[in-house]
Amino acid sequence: MNGNYVVTREDWSLHRKGEIDRQRHQEKIKEALKKNLPDLVSEETIITSDGQKVIKVPIRTLDEYHFYYDQNKKTHAGQGDGKSKVGDVLAHEPNAGSGQGKGAGEEPGLDYYEAEITVDELAEMVFEDLGLPNLKPKKKAELASEAVEFKDIRKKGISSNIDRKRTVLEAIKRGALSGQTGLTKITPDDLRFKTWELTYKEESNAVVLAMMDTSGSMGVYEKYIARSFFFWMVRFLRTKYQNVQIVFLAHHVTAAEVNEEEFFTKGTSGGTRCSSVYKLALEIIKNRFNPRDYNLYAFHFSDGENLFSDNELCLMLMKELLNQCNLVGYGEIKNPVYGYGDSTLRSTFKKLTDPRFVTVIIKDKNYVYPALKKFFAPAQGQ
Repeated sequence: MNGNYVVTREDWSLHRKGEIDRQRHQEKIKEALKKNLPDLVSEETIITSDGQKVIKVPIRTLDEYHFYYDQNKKTHAGQGDGKSKVGDVLAHEPNAGSGQGKGAGEEPGLDYYEAEITVDELAEMVFEDLGLPNLKPKKKAELASEAVEFKDIRKKGISSNIDRKRTVLEAIKRGALSGQTGLTKITPDDLRFKTWELTYKEESNAVVLAMMDTSGSMGVYEKYIARSFFFWMVRFLRTKYQNVQIVFLAHHVTAAEVNEEEFFTKGTSGGTRCSSVYKLALEIIKNRFNPRDYNLYAFHFSDGENLFSDNELCLMLMKELLNQCNLVGYGEIKNPVYGYGDSTLRSTFKKLTDPRFVTVIIKDKNYVYPALKKFFAPAQGQ
């Protein structure tokens, strides 16, 4: 019997195209967020959130391949001259992103849309490369960091954890037992899934002393920058380590230990004597945290407007702190209104040559993220 036969092969990838596009889109959003971390870290809606809030982040519309109409009304055949190569730029979108032009202009602008992201998701990106520097073994190990390890293979599990290599091997093994060679059709019995369990890495005790200048010279801008840094520092420590202790110290002419809520909300005034907070930090270390038992870290943020006669005492106390601590960080906040020159306090601190004394200058809110990266760089001993 003669007849016409049509052989077809259904491309199942077409059924997944929507999911593939969605995943690609999410990856593009994540890349855009990572590029804008310096802006996002100091975003006010995040700093003032309760930590669980979903925030909306403006992102420029992700470009897809498309044709642009010729705005100059030139005559083109459209086929090109045949000399183009992969990667060549054929044309630029007129005035795209330039921000320049004459008058109001008639060209369309760039579109933005708001991507939703939780503070936890943003924190995961921020903390990706951070760690407590110079951690040393101490007498007691109480500081545990949490990790996920894939330790077992099972026949049941979620599709995202499928072990492709072991699944294929099971299919080949089953086929071989029945006399078949090569890879046969994969059955549900062939599927193998990776399973995980939480593991805890025992590390040494750690105490972080958070010291903030709350004097009258610290205006709204300066206090906001300092609180932005400490907001992410606290969240980082509590996300990555189980038992880290954080001591909150605020100072003007005198210093006091405060609770976390007061540290982030209470405003004060008056003059500045930075030596007061260094003295208090040393007293707390002496009375509560023996350096033989604890890894100690101290971070101080100020505008540097310290009483001039107090600077040499600050230098002496800072040397004592360095003798007790794994690392001491000093951040100086510069208000653009007053310029970016060194304060007398920072100029005094330049006499310190200990590599465990790390300084940053924050000239605007975009410097908060680099400050976190510098103070908590794992390369310093992780």
